[in-house]
Amino acid sequence: MARNSYELGLGLTEEHIALAESVRAFAEHAITTEIVRSAVEAAAEPKFPPFWDALVAQDLIGLAVAEERGGQGAGLLTLAVALEALGRTVAPGPFVPTALAATVLSAADSKIGIETLPRVLDGSAIAAIALGTKLRAQAVADGWVIRGDLDAVIGAAHADFVIAAAYFDGQVKWLVLDAEQFSVESQDSIDVLRGSACVSVEDLTIGPDRILEGISDHRVRSIASVVLGAEALGVSSWCVSTAADYAKTRVQFGRPIGQFQGVKHKCATMGIELEQSRAALWDAAVAIDNNDDTADFAADIAAAIVPDAAVHIAQDCIQVLGGIGFTWEHDAHLYYRRALAIRGVLGTREDRVNRVADQALSGVTRPVELELPEESASIRERIRAELAPIASITDEDEQYIALGDGGWVQPHLPKPYGRSATPLEQIVIAEETKAAGIQLPQLLMGTWAVQAIVAHGSPKQKDELVVPTLRGEVVWCQLFSEPGAGSDLASLTTKAVKVDGGWKITGQKIWTTVAQFADWAMLIARSDPSKPKHQGITYFVLDMSTPGVTVRPLREMTGSALFNEVFLDDVFIPDANVVGEVNDGWHVARTTLAGERVALSQKLEAYATDKDLLAFARKRELTPIGRYRVGELLAESQAIDLIGARTVLKQLSGADISTTSSVGKLLGMKIGQAISEFVVAELGTAGVVSIPGEPSDKAMEQLIGGRATTIYGGTTEVQLNVIGERMLGLPRDS
Repeated sequence: MARNSYELGLGLTEEHIALAESVRAFAEHAITTEIVRSAVEAAAEPKFPPFWDALVAQDLIGLAVAEERGGQGAGLLTLAVALEALGRTVAPGPFVPTALAATVLSAADSKIGIETLPRVLDGSAIAAIALGTKLRAQAVADGWVIRGDLDAVIGAAHADFVIAAAYFDGQVKWLVLDAEQFSVESQDSIDVLRGSACVSVEDLTIGPDRILEGISDHRVRSIASVVLGAEALGVSSWCVSTAADYAKTRVQFGRPIGQFQGVKHKCATMGIELEQSRAALWDAAVAIDNNDDTADFAADIAAAIVPDAAVHIAQDCIQVLGGIGFTWEHDAHLYYRRALAIRGVLGTREDRVNRVADQALSGVTRPVELELPEESASIRERIRAELAPIASITDEDEQYIALGDGGWVQPHLPKPYGRSATPLEQIVIAEETKAAGIQLPQLLMGTWAVQAIVAHGSPKQKDELVVPTLRGEVVWCQLFSEPGAGSDLASLTTKAVKVDGGWKITGQKIWTTVAQFADWAMLIARSDPSKPKHQGITYFVLDMSTPGVTVRPLREMTGSALFNEVFLDDVFIPDANVVGEVNDGWHVARTTLAGERVALSQKLEAYATDKDLLAFARKRELTPIGRYRVGELLAESQAIDLIGARTVLKQLSGADISTTSSVGKLLGMKIGQAISEFVVAELGTAGVVSIPGEPSDKAMEQLIGGRATTIYGGTTEVQLNVIGERMLGLPRDS
């Protein structure tokens, strides 16, 4: 069966990708539709589902359990990769809560945990963990008396062990209870495939031997957020692929519904939420595996994003399916129910989001740092030595020349214009350049110009245009968009008519950034109107001082004029300025070099960022609603950075990055708007007039200017079309 690349995307390494595929193949074979449907209609839930022994034999329960405690020692991320694959089957039974309990028992440093683990790992015992209410502990002479009710404990109906939290003189500690120490009453659960129960403890006297030492309440909940969140990823993945597959084949009004923009955008949004969830959960699992100081913060970010995203995605899946999605016979409601159950046991959204806000406002941060392979050390040593002489140059112009001639400005380009740098080398160069305090020339549109010319240009074009551009001596603009074309470049009408020695260009371009300052322009024009719209286009480079070029600045909402409209009246361009072949300009415009540039950031730093948000929020007395919104925005912003990091790591492994790159770009476009909108709203009157002592001017400028971010470079709507078509394979609207 052909697999879609987005379906199991949590793991990035070859080992994790292979594990995910292996678990998925097993689950599809062992956890059949008949087994799932039989469990739905069963009068009572059995202790072990029919596939239990086969599933236990896969050695998945102990993936995150230390080897010295009988597990695989593969780490929490590895377990999460497996659970994402398993989650696509919406498997009945207590496997996931048992795996969660085993992971918690292993993470604690306690005799009771070590003694309990063997039976859990070999599958002979079921364990459950109570994440909702807590028990009460009262000190007595020989220990504590424990009492209380624990609602909605997943898998507790047949549990041999329950891990529960209790208040010990105001301090929360976790303990392990045997089946004979509590009573169980099944509760009707929204999840009809995995039962929940109320666990009641009545005046039970325990000693310190029952307490799980060496693990905090926060860490238990962090592990739960990752384990249950990983299953939620599987739920989300199934819902995205099910909705997309249906949208490709369901015909309405004579065409697949996936062609309708409303359906396409809904499916694309589902895919975006899935990628955002994966990024957050991946980082949380990595942080816990590394025992980072900020691991619980990373897990709280995942908890703020993943459970709600799973519910949204499941809801949208049903919406795309229409009436069939609302039937009992279709599996969509089973996934929706599972998503709701997972979200419920992880606590209210308010609590989850506020944990993020509380930590961030108290100074906790988690910089996104790439964990590079071992060979980066020798690369770094070499790069640092080569950059040292350039860093010592004090004259800016001379330093720019050295950077450009040395291939440092666009290192992914082939020599001599770049350094033919691999993705790993590009990352190290970027890090070492920053560490050395070296400021690279800002090429702006020149980035794309040199890429096209190096790939398709003549030797003369490369010598006369690429070299000075890389030195920061040439400013470029891009004459692509037109009043009637916008992002639809294939519909352009600017004409290129062949004349003796060159071409006469006539037409109008618009939304041209820095055209009033540009020395040269990239220009595409229709050179053969008889050919289909993507053909008959030629790519030119244009000297902006050529007679017939008129630049008219467009005053924007901000009052400034960054954009321009450009009129071309019989502008002569010599044959020598054609880049590539005549009538092959569409290919030149779309093609990038094989050694693609590594993009280290997905956000637009010129607009409002999470740093601006934190600086603002830490100086104010926020309302509970304001504090909650800060938590939401910070979690979203962190996830965007993580998507960027995952994109780079995928590049390092040679994987296709088109999906995650497009998602990161879209989210990066929107986050600045959301932050500036929040700040202005919180300021009230100070957000709409300049008030001394308030960040009024900057906030208003970021708000108004930020409206452009979801328009230029392809509007949000165009980006959603791209994601729907490229990520999910939805049909193009012909």
